Amino acid sequence: MANEPQSPVKDPNYDLIWALEASLHNVWKLETYIQDAEKAGDNELAEWFRKIQENNRKAGEQGKKMLAQRLQQETG
Repeated sequence: MANEPQSPVKDPNYDLIWALEASLHNVWKLETYIQDAEKAGDNELAEWFRKIQENNRKAGEQGKKMLAQRLQQETG
C-alpha cells in the first residue's frame, strides 16, 4: 500500500516470518468462514473457502521448511 510505512527491518527472514504467520492465520480464520457458509447452506462458498484454506496450508508448510533451512544455514 502506498500509505503503509516501510519496514525498518531489511531482512528477508523477517518478511518470510510475516508471510508464514499470515498464511497460518488465514488457515485458522477460514475455518470460521467455512462453518458460517455451511450453516447458511452455501456449499459452493464453503468449498471455495476450503480451496483457499488448503493453498494457505501449503504455503505455511513451505514457509516453515524454508525458514528452518535458512536459520540452520545461518547458525551453521
